[in-house]
Amino acid sequence: MMLSQAARSRRAARNAVKAALFTATLLSVSLGGEAAYAQASGCGDIQPMLLQRKSIGERITAATRGKKQIDAKRACSDFGSLVANGDKVLKWAEANKEWCQIPDNFIQSIKEDHGRAVKIRGQACGAAAKQAQMEKQAREGGGGGGLLGGGGLSGVTRLPQGAL
Repeated sequence: MMLSQAARSRRAARNAVKAALFTATLLSVSLGGEAAYAQASGCGDIQPMLLQRKSIGERITAATRGKKQIDAKRACSDFGSLVANGDKVLKWAEANKEWCQIPDNFIQSIKEDHGRAVKIRGQACGAAAKQAQMEKQAREGGGGGGLLGGGGLSGVTRLPQGAL
């Protein structure tokens, strides 16, 4: 089965969100155990970040549900938020790994999720920029909208001059 680029991007976005939600859930369960309570000083600081991450993931999932295409501007913004959150979570997790007894596999999973989110954000923001450029060209009347490079239906197509 051959998937279009947009379908592959949607599938990748959904998978990245699912993985991020899974990681956030596992990490919050891990930090909610007895080990985290033994060193409660600061170990709960990640909870708001994980809740924010979960909320962003749910927002992205809701935006992709039942749609053939995702608005590139919104996807750029949402994945930008996810990447910013991932930066904070990663920084905190690596700084507090020993004190809060965060397992290596959770940090590795966060890194992988973050890498996927960065990649998808780049694709979404690239598509949004291209879309904005095309809209600007359309407003300015440029862009060669006709099939043969002419002005299209709204423009003037000149016939060649001289002997035929």
